[in-house]
Amino acid sequence: MPDSVVQLLCGVKNDPWGKKGKDSLAGVLWSKTPGAGEVDDSKTYSEMWMGTYPTVPSKILSTGQLLSDYLKENPEVVGKSALDKWGPEVPFLPKILSFSKALPLQLHPDKALSEKLHQEDPDKYGDPNHKPEIAIALSKFELFAGFKPLADIEQIMKVKPLDQFVPPGQTSGLDDELLREICRILLTLPPTIVAETVQELLEIPETRFGPNQRYIPGLLDRLRKQYPETDNGSLVAVLLMNYMTLGPGEAVCVPADSIHAYLHGDIMECMARSDNVINTGFCPKAEKDSVDLFTHALSFKPHSADEAVLPRRKSDKGEYYKTEVYAPPFSEFNVLGTSLGAGEKETYKPVGGPSLLIVTKGSGQMSVVGEDEKKFDLREGYTYYIGAGVAVELRTEKGIAVYRPYAE
Repeated sequence: MPDSVVQLLCGVKNDPWGKKGKDSLAGVLWSKTPGAGEVDDSKTYSEMWMGTYPTVPSKILSTGQLLSDYLKENPEVVGKSALDKWGPEVPFLPKILSFSKALPLQLHPDKALSEKLHQEDPDKYGDPNHKPEIAIALSKFELFAGFKPLADIEQIMKVKPLDQFVPPGQTSGLDDELLREICRILLTLPPTIVAETVQELLEIPETRFGPNQRYIPGLLDRLRKQYPETDNGSLVAVLLMNYMTLGPGEAVCVPADSIHAYLHGDIMECMARSDNVINTGFCPKAEKDSVDLFTHALSFKPHSADEAVLPRRKSDKGEYYKTEVYAPPFSEFNVLGTSLGAGEKETYKPVGGPSLLIVTKGSGQMSVVGEDEKKFDLREGYTYYIGAGVAVELRTEKGIAVYRPYAE
């Protein structure tokens, strides 16, 4: 009978926007699993990946076998319902991200567009799936997510020199289609105009931006120190998008086709099983995609910071009510978050599909309910696959925090 709970050896990426060395939570957590490797303080560590996606696949720690192969050989540990829906896979992709500067200004195409792009260019768009995602803050998390309310954008675009970028002859006020066009105009401005516009905005008194948008000059100055001041992404992000700061445990939901750019922090990210992305800012010119493709795909959800927030609530998956759930409005996954104090315990009731568990803080022990001999160490960075229909108990002497994305 195959093991329903197995420890994983995960992989890590080294994108230039990642945090360096031991400052990177992604790098530190990755390195804690035996055999993973040492953190090199001269390198950036951007993303620790968990699951079966082939770009950075997880392996069974004890054998070195790919988790994807293990699930194909032992589909019963996936659970019948999930197997019927998604096959012998983990249908979501969790990551730990650590970043010290802005990630590319991007969106993830919806399913229809992903299927079309994958068919046209399978090397660039490696799968036909959509990629809605959630991001849970593990430290102070700054980001741009979705568009500001139309009234805020309308107000800011009346400020000189920005008024010149609004198409003339508009009599009915700002709507989403006009916003799409303004976004396209800003993304296609010549580099010299971008730099001149940024410089002019930096010379305007903060009060001119209104009571809720005084942060604009400061953010523009910060971004031009990270990327060339000719980068069109700065104008779109700072002028049109919601700038948000979240504390640990708070989360946002980013639907497919939704514009976003993460700015600084450490997060637990989970998404549908895809790696498709369309980038138009905060990246080298060679990595920028078609502005027309990007703006055509844009959705306008969320349309305020409040709409971007993903609330959490107590989960009935935790027997002792120490567990919260982040439940986005799409079917591929939910994420459980459990934080235990010294001497506390929690029992996860059986889940009807595959799940992954990662320890982000503290230590403890996990056991399979009804099988006392099956005990597993829980230490920072340790990651486990937990099969369908298995109840597990968590115990800790000093305190522990874990996240567990799952599908049913």
